[in-house]
Formats: sequence, C-alpha cells, structure tokens
Amino acid sequence: MDQSAFILRMALLLLMLVYSTDAKMEIISSKLDVSVGENHLLLCKAGGEGEITWQKDGEDISDEENVSKVDESSSKLFIKKAKMEDAGRYTCLCEFDNGHRDDVSTQLFIYEGPWFSNSDTYHEFLEGQEGVVPCLASGKPAVDVHWFRDQRELPSYGRTSAKGLGLHCEGNRIRQSGDNSLRIEAVRREDAGTYVCQARIKRRPISQQLTISVVVNAPPTARLREEVKRVMAGPETNVSLLCLVDGLPKPNISWTMPVNFDPSHHQFNSDRSQLTIRSVARGDYGEYVCTAKNKIGENSATFMLHVSEAPEVYVSMEQQSVSVGENVSVTCNVSGHPQPELHWINKHSGHTLDSASGRVRVVGGVLMIDKVAPSDGGLFSCMAVSPSGNASRDIAIHTQPGPPQSLSVSPGPTSVLFSLNTPPISGGTPITSFALQWRRSQAEQWKETTVLASVPLAITSLKPYTSYTVRLAALNAVGLGQLSDTYTVRTQGIRGEPDSPVLSSKQIRVDSNSFSVPLQQIDDGGTPLLHFNIRYKEDKEGDEWKEKQLQSDASSVFLPELSFGSEYQLEVIAVNANGSSSPAMLNFTIPPQSVTKPSMTKGGVVGIVMVIFLVLLLVVDATCCYTNRCGLLMFIAVKLFGRKVPGLKTLEEGEGTTNGKTPQNGDLPTTDA
Repeated sequence: MDQSAFILRMALLLLMLVYSTDAKMEIISSKLDVSVGENHLLLCKAGGEGEITWQKDGEDISDEENVSKVDESSSKLFIKKAKMEDAGRYTCLCEFDNGHRDDVSTQLFIYEGPWFSNSDTYHEFLEGQEGVVPCLASGKPAVDVHWFRDQRELPSYGRTSAKGLGLHCEGNRIRQSGDNSLRIEAVRREDAGTYVCQARIKRRPISQQLTISVVVNAPPTARLREEVKRVMAGPETNVSLLCLVDGLPKPNISWTMPVNFDPSHHQFNSDRSQLTIRSVARGDYGEYVCTAKNKIGENSATFMLHVSEAPEVYVSMEQQSVSVGENVSVTCNVSGHPQPELHWINKHSGHTLDSASGRVRVVGGVLMIDKVAPSDGGLFSCMAVSPSGNASRDIAIHTQPGPPQSLSVSPGPTSVLFSLNTPPISGGTPITSFALQWRRSQAEQWKETTVLASVPLAITSLKPYTSYTVRLAALNAVGLGQLSDTYTVRTQGIRGEPDSPVLSSKQIRVDSNSFSVPLQQIDDGGTPLLHFNIRYKEDKEGDEWKEKQLQSDASSVFLPELSFGSEYQLEVIAVNANGSSSPAMLNFTIPPQSVTKPSMTKGGVVGIVMVIFLVLLLVVDATCCYTNRCGLLMFIAVKLFGRKVPGLKTLEEGEGTTNGKTPQNGDLPTTDA
C-alpha cells in the first residue's frame, strides 16, 4: 500500500515537470489604472513556445498595429492615447506547441481626473457666523469627496468617519454637507487653519487634494482695566493706562489724549496697549481714549484721569521784626487742586483768625495787625486745607518785650534785688537780659546796668542808708521793651558780713569726673571781698571735707578729679574783713565712668603679622644654617669669622671629608679649636 502511494506521487511529479513551463503565463503591466490620453503597454509571457493571441472583454483583438510578437514565448499589446472605452478585461491566450492551451487575464481601468473647478483656496469668516467652504470636484468615473483636517477625516451628513468622530467637530459642528461642501456652524477662532478636500475616483486609489485655508475674523474690542483714576500730581507720580484689546486680525491701537504727545512725558509699550505718563502734572487731567481698529471695524474705550495737586502755601515773608506801635501785614497765597481753603492761625493761642475787622484781622488772605503790641509777637501759621491734603507755612513776628508785671523789690545794705513773680511777655523772641535802672532824685540821670536773664536781677555797689528810685525793662533780639513801674527803696545799713554767694544749679556742668558751677556775689556787705572758702566731700558717712580757696573775683567753682559714680556736697562761703557769709550749699552727682572696650587698630594687626613673619623667617634661616650651611645667618657668620666658622669644617680645606668612606664610630672628623 505504501509502495503504491509512492509510485502515484512520482507519477504526479513527472506530470508537473512536463507541463510546468506551460502553466507559467502572466501579463506584465506597470499599472492597472491608466489616465485618458496616456500610452500603455501590456506584456504577455507564456512561459513556453506557442501561438499567442489577445482578447478584450472576450473578443479577439485584430488590430495587428497594436499587437506585436516579442519572441516565441511572449507578446505585447500597446494601447495608444488611452480612451475611456479602452477600459476592460484583457486576456492573453496561448496554444503551446505541445498541444496544451492556457490563458491569463487582467483588468485595465481608464480614468480622467479628478479635477477641481471654481474652488477658492482661501476663505474668511466672521466669528459666530456659519461658514461654507465649497469643493467642486469631478472626474471619470465619478468621484467621492472627503474632507480632512490635521490628517483626520471630518464627518459628513449620512457618513461619519471613525477617525474624525468627536475630533474638531464637537457634536458634528464641522462636517461635510450633501453637496460636498464643508459647513462650519457658529465659526470659532479655533476653527481657523488648513483644510484638505480630497476627490477620489470611485472604487479606485486615484485621488487629488485641494488645500484650503480658513481664516476667522473678529471685530475689535477695547476696554480699560480702570475707567477712572485719581492721582496726585508730582515728579514721583507715574500713571499707566492699560487698554485690553481683542479681535482678529490683531487690531492696531491708537490713543487720543487731552494734551499733545511728548515722548519724554508719554511712553508706549511695543504694541501701544499701555500708555505710561511720567511725572504727572495738573495739565494731564482729562479723557484718554484707546481705539482698536482692524479691517472688520473699530472700537474705543475712554479713561478719565483726575489729577489733584497738593496744596502749597506762599507767604510774603517768613519773619518780621517790628517795633511796638507799628503796623504789619503779611500776604499769604495758596494753590492746589481742588482749590484749598486759606486759614490764619495764631499758634500761641491756637485760635483761628477769621475776623475781617479789629486790630488783628484777615482780609483777602492778608494778615493785618495794627499798632503791634508785645502780645502780638510769636508764630502765626497760614494753612491751606483741601481734600488733597493740608499744607502750612509759619510766619514769626518779633517785637519788643512787654513791661515786667507782678514785680517785687527788696533792698540790701548796698544793693537792690528784683524778683519777677511772672515773666514779662517776650514779644515773640526769647528775653536775653534785663536793663536795671536807678537814680537818687528826679534831677539825676538814670543809671543803668544790664544783667543776663539767667542770673539774679540785682543792682549792687549802692550807698547804704540811701533812697533810690528803681525800675527795669526786658531786652530781646528786637530791642528794649517797655519799662516797669518805678519803685522807691532805701538801702539798709552795713552789716559787715557779705551775703551768701549765689550758685546757679541750672548751669552745672559735669565733664567726665570734673565739676563746675557759676559763682556770683550779690552783696559784699559794704566791704570788699577777700576770698571764697570752698568745702566739698562725698555724700557718704566717714568722708572728710576737702577745702580750697578762690580769689574774690572768681566767677565759677571748678573741682577736678572727682570719684566716678559718687554724690557730692559743696559749700561756698564769701569772706570779707568783717567776717564770713552763710554758706551756699549745693549737691551734685558725678556719673559712673563709661567703659569702652579697646579695639585693635589696623596698624596693630599689621604689626602682629610682621612679628610673626620675622619669627618664622629666623626659625627657617637658623634651621638652614645648622643643617645645610646656608641662609642669612650662615652668610653673616662667614663675614664675621672668615671661611672657618667655629664648630664647622669647610669643603675647601678638605677636612671633614671621608673620601667616599663612611666614618665609623670613634672615627669622626675633628674640627679646629
């Protein structure tokens, strides 16, 4: 059974070998789709010798002009300027010389197109409108039209692309209509771009593409981040107006300003969407209009800039000295926006001067004072008040002091002492001194002495048991003020001893551990002073008094080298030929010594570094000298001792060498003593 199967297989193999050349028929064609008017060649290879014929759609092709024999086993069919009717099924038949008959067929397609007619490749649509992009495509046979965007097919009415579903269409908002045009509902800005219309010969891989650009336009809009802004004018004030512009194509921006454009004052950014006003002035007040314009239209936005000016005050004078009884006037002008209100204020009393009548009045911003009195002296302020702020300028009016009031006079043996219970009116500037006057009778001229305001007001060196008429007046920078009432006093008899000296506790001066205080003797008791006895000690139990004397003309007490952080008691006694006065006593304190940590100067640091450097240099040089016979010390030793340095041998003398032998213990070379 197995042998029979083997014999059958061998018979079949031999049969195939016999007829194998006859079975290899084929039609060779460069392509199966041929355009109208194109030449095309079909080559038939029979695989063996025989008679080859051609048929089209089952009918013999008798046109020998287009059919030619290549060799005994092949034939070619040449189609010139193909026409639509040349399409069909072509068959190559062969009757082999061995009597076998075979054929092979191929289908040839003839097409024309596709082509696009009257189809614009650029379309513009307004945002929000419906957009229609036509694609007029035709061909033979008929064509199918497909739309693509970003290599994805868009859906069509009655046909939905699996690739394009849900992409770029959002519920089929962008899709192909029945007339093959592309429809875009409610055009959006993201719909702008490139679309492809593809026309394909039905059921054949023959297609053409038309690239179409879609542009979406939008009317311009302009709006400002702020519509109203209030600023204060000034060199440090800058204002930026930002215009938010939208639209397609991108709008151009222009500005309308209430003032002429000044490049040093007005600055724009690159697209002119932001206007910056530097050092805003009052003249920049007004409307600023931002206009956005493109080919679709234009739109504007208005910005209102309110500019306020800080109030300023200008006065005709800042200080005026005027004598009592004269008239004075000071002009004040104010500026700013809004216009400030002007007020005059007496800073001494705090009252606002708003009366237009009287001796002190304000008329049209002018402060007027008739017949100036000492009480009129002082500071007046012109104030500008507005919603933008307040400003003021002070004016100082100075006049002579008023007469001393509430005055008491007490006589001494040879002196008269004045006591002021109430200081006189200063006249607007400090009282520096007092003029003290006296005379014995009306027939005499008044005698006068000037005393500083900081010391006791006393007339000295008068005669005892004598009647005097006295008075005084205050002095300031303007001049002598009004005199006080006159007082008649009689000096007392001579007691002999002087009055106690006067120590001014208000003029104590402490410098480190030194102390000084002014000293004044008002009444010497009728006899010239001999000296002052000074006693002082630390205010602690067990400390003893230290004493010293001062000459009679001494004007101050000076105590040096006192203990830091200590309290002291001081007594001063005036001495004349008749005796001593009662002691004038004063307590004072020397503050603790302030401790300051010494700080190293730059020179000290440099000195320390140099000392360290020299020490290191000496150590290195000494090491070099005693190990390698080199260095500065070696050089100095050679200069002092010659070539033979004590304790060493030189190579020139030949001593200390071993002639190449290593010296043994007890064999070391010796040196000259």
